[in-house]
Amino acid sequence: MDTDLTTHTASFAELDAGTLYALLRLRTDVFVVEQADPYPELDGRDTEPAALHVWLARRDRPVAYLRLLDEPDGSARVGRVVVAADERGRGLAGALMDEALRLVGDRRCVLGAQAHLADFYARYGFVRSGPDYLDGRIPHVPMARG
Repeated sequence: MDTDLTTHTASFAELDAGTLYALLRLRTDVFVVEQADPYPELDGRDTEPAALHVWLARRDRPVAYLRLLDEPDGSARVGRVVVAADERGRGLAGALMDEALRLVGDRRCVLGAQAHLADFYARYGFVRSGPDYLDGRIPHVPMARG
């Protein structure tokens, strides 16, 4: 991973307005605009007290992001994994997953992988845990680890 990247973790309450805006813009730029999938990106879960926002920044610009949520059954949920288009191919998603799994520890962890990325998540021990489904217009695969 690049040495000029910094890793950040914050709850919603710890995020300042400028950082929150930059994180939501990154998510929207990729998930809604680039992937041409007009779905409700702001789902209400970002503000949950246990939600953790994890991102990599280059000179204060968020370039990769994910969030960790607590599920009702006690498992952790990894979601909204995103890397800016101009930063792809540098291992940033992998660095984020390493950090997420470090934070999760031994807890069971679930995610909904875009179907074409299921093999990426399998490298981190995730296995299919149910049938494919559509999230917006994008095929997804439910996956679990632990």
